[in-house]
Amino acid sequence: MTRFPSFSRWAAAILVLTVMVAVFVWWRLVDQGDAAARGLLRPHDAQVLRQGAQVYQAHCATCHGVKLEGQPNWRERGADGRLPAPPHDENGHTWHHPDEVLIALTKEGVGKTAGLPGYETNMPAFGDSLSDTDIVAALSWIKSQWPSEVRRHHDEINRQAAQRSQRGS
Repeated sequence: MTRFPSFSRWAAAILVLTVMVAVFVWWRLVDQGDAAARGLLRPHDAQVLRQGAQVYQAHCATCHGVKLEGQPNWRERGADGRLPAPPHDENGHTWHHPDEVLIALTKEGVGKTAGLPGYETNMPAFGDSLSDTDIVAALSWIKSQWPSEVRRHHDEINRQAAQRSQRGS
């Protein structure tokens, strides 16, 4: 005579399986939300930050400052009609842009990214001289230097950009 598990054992197994599926679904939703907030930059990855600090010092610090302070009077056009390099610390506007925009500005330049052909700037497009990995590393290092409140605000900007992108797809 074959014995079948009692109904309570089946019910318990189904309950455990249901809870496991619910936890997995919840975890994936939370993880996706966090991923949208984190964006593309990796300000908590020590290896990326080491690389980013080196890239920043070699390619960005000359204009944007060793301490991210930017050039004096960065909101006022110089005699050449160009804006000085802005700060990348919390006093500048870098953190007002989502990661995708920051990467595009760095890689393609201001004029192309902003859709302003002929826009003159001293900021070169680094797409031919830096890899995407280098660009993300430098921007990640910049973000890692911001106060936690500014980083949280930037994460929210990334979350909103991701939501707009999903609605537009």
